[in-house]
Amino acid sequence: MKRLSAFHFAAALFLFGAVSAEAADTVNTQGPTVRVEKLADGLDHPWAVEVLPDGAYLVTERPGRMRIIRDGKLSEPIGNVPKVSARGQGGLMDVALAPDFATSRKLYFTAAVANAKGSGTEAFSATLSNDEKRLDAVTPVFTMRRFTSGNIQYGSRIAIAPDGTLFISVGDRGDRDRSQDWQDDAGSIIHINADGSIPADNPFKNGGKALPEIWSKGHRNPQGITFDAKDGKLYTVEHGARGGDEINQPEAGKNYGWPIITYGRDYSGAEIGEGTAKKGLEQPLHYWDPSIAPGALAVYRGAMFPEWDGDFIVAALKFQLLSRMQRDDSGAFVAEERLFEGEYGRIRDVVVAPDGALLFVTDEDDGALLRVSRAQADNG
Repeated sequence: MKRLSAFHFAAALFLFGAVSAEAADTVNTQGPTVRVEKLADGLDHPWAVEVLPDGAYLVTERPGRMRIIRDGKLSEPIGNVPKVSARGQGGLMDVALAPDFATSRKLYFTAAVANAKGSGTEAFSATLSNDEKRLDAVTPVFTMRRFTSGNIQYGSRIAIAPDGTLFISVGDRGDRDRSQDWQDDAGSIIHINADGSIPADNPFKNGGKALPEIWSKGHRNPQGITFDAKDGKLYTVEHGARGGDEINQPEAGKNYGWPIITYGRDYSGAEIGEGTAKKGLEQPLHYWDPSIAPGALAVYRGAMFPEWDGDFIVAALKFQLLSRMQRDDSGAFVAEERLFEGEYGRIRDVVVAPDGALLFVTDEDDGALLRVSRAQADNG
């Protein structure tokens, strides 16, 4: 496949990331021919991207910066982003626009933050100032109750439900047994209202067996979480150990097994847990072995690629690709197409833009934002 021309610009030129038609790749897939163009580079380990109402892009960088990309140029960092713990896998992570962002300017984001006891995952709400230079009204809406040492496996994506509540994925922080402790947020999907309060439909809203914010348990390190716009179901994708990356459909109060059951092994090769199945523990909808190291997850519902309708698009770090998971009419996964393998770097986030194009960011020192659209020859 032809590489993007001048893909690796000198870092000093990163503010001028606009690309011309000659700088785009044309790639054949099992279906449509697609065009991959770089919208900007010079990003420092970008973690997430969202499309603003005017078509510009809001991106996060793991060291603790938010920027806007407009007309191929990167803004200066947005002010008033809280201090993050940018160590190991930690830092500034996901960002999600409120459904009424166009009028409210409200957004949510997650980060690894530190205190005297260690670090943990925290989620915030804020508003973006009209001049886009700062965040206002920055407010924590969720904080892990137990901070610990170590700098791995924070989660941490946000999915906004149709009713405006937030689902937040939290990793096991490298301590697998925490995923089975119902009094610990680690290894959980968290469900909260937009102000951080507990929704009435949470399975443990009154406490008792589990913390009231917990929706589901037994997750290892879910870095993808999204709703299917068609059926309203919630889906996650999460890192296994050596093998055992999973797609799950988290339901209220259910246990997804880690580390009691898993299709993976320890990095040493040793077995983990009690096998691949146990009564009372949920099976994944799909698992990968060997691991692809999944990042974000999107369910494709867009006009640009109607032949991909309902497919899952999974960002992958290890093999540097997008995995297109094809489903049949029952929703079962029946085939996988691996797109762009090894061509653009470690892919951390993928989203479906309003026009149906795919957007993805590469988790690299010189990270980039790229757009996948239908090649002109396929437009008729």
